[in-house]
Amino acid sequence: MPPYRWVILAAGTLAQASFSVAAVGLPALGPALRAHYRLSLSETGVVLAAIGIGMLFTLLPWGLLADRFDERWVIATGLTCAGAALVSAAYTTTFPALVGTLVAAGALGASVNAASGRAVMSWFEADELGLALGIRQTAIPIGGALGAGVLPVLASTGGTRLTFFAMGGGCIAGAMVATACLRGSPRTEPGIADVGRPLRDPRAWLLGGGTALFLTAQIGITGFVVLFLHEHRHVSTHAAAGLLAAINLLAIGARIGSGRISDRLGTRLRPLRVIGIVLAVATAVVAALVDGPMAALAPAFVVAGVLSMTWNGLAFAAAAEAAGPRHTGAALGFQQTLLGVVVATAPPAFAAIAASSWRLAFALAAIGPLAGVVLLSLVSEATRAGRRLETSAIPPAAR
Repeated sequence: MPPYRWVILAAGTLAQASFSVAAVGLPALGPALRAHYRLSLSETGVVLAAIGIGMLFTLLPWGLLADRFDERWVIATGLTCAGAALVSAAYTTTFPALVGTLVAAGALGASVNAASGRAVMSWFEADELGLALGIRQTAIPIGGALGAGVLPVLASTGGTRLTFFAMGGGCIAGAMVATACLRGSPRTEPGIADVGRPLRDPRAWLLGGGTALFLTAQIGITGFVVLFLHEHRHVSTHAAAGLLAAINLLAIGARIGSGRISDRLGTRLRPLRVIGIVLAVATAVVAALVDGPMAALAPAFVVAGVLSMTWNGLAFAAAAEAAGPRHTGAALGFQQTLLGVVVATAPPAFAAIAASSWRLAFALAAIGPLAGVVLLSLVSEATRAGRRLETSAIPPAAR
């Protein structure tokens, strides 16, 4: 395999991370946004869901474009426009305007999700794919850790306006990296945009729907830990954001490790099911400890938070391998759309429940991964040999 594949992997990861600072790091600004815009807890939940709402409607179209055109220009166009939308958010003064600009940023920035995954897949063989996509998926916790560590500091010194400038500039920088470094693999065959293919595949629905349910725990833990600790347990915003940053940093290693383990086991689904069960238990422990000693609650949040971010690369690899090289963008866009439904709806629902009971909100979030495991148990997985011969990201003639 060409050594340039590692440059592609690094560029795709950095491009995704530039958008993830906003998409995943925004919850660290929850208290600042709530104070600046005078939001209720339910309105804050809508703001935190706004980027996900925007992504929901464009993930599949961006995936189809990535199948049809050069991933480099799909990513560069989307990230540049998303950066402009985030900069415009700096000038908003009302709740509707803020939500509108964040929805636009999500719709445009979604280009990087499927396109960067497709770019990485075209350069790696099946026996390295779990590791490669595990590394690529570290972009989300990298962006989340950077957002949690930096955004509250920026908000303290320059207000929310400065944070939006920083997030917008980061996306534009990611677009520049993609333009300079990404290029099509000589092994890649041109794809044909076929929106109906994943829609007709029951396995795609089960896989996407099952893993989407894992997000109820991820959103409950990583999306609201800062607000919960600040408002319910009276922890400082910076300390609460530090805990979120720690979760994201530890999740980087967890994603790489889970991807490598899945390569060695020759299966993506078995580790996914195990993670789902353990995640449900860990989130239930958080629910039980909401009023317990911080010495127990903080580690429980870390364990549940890391587990909630461990599975994503496995789900990405499973969906892409099932689709084959010609339809990777469509398959990833479809899977991300199903995940996007939860990303868009879970934060407002969680916030509405948490307004009455944080314990109940976390307890209900723990149910999602268990339901996801049930759906994933209905999915059959091809053998390692079958994946290599039929659905690897690399066409057979090029191996």
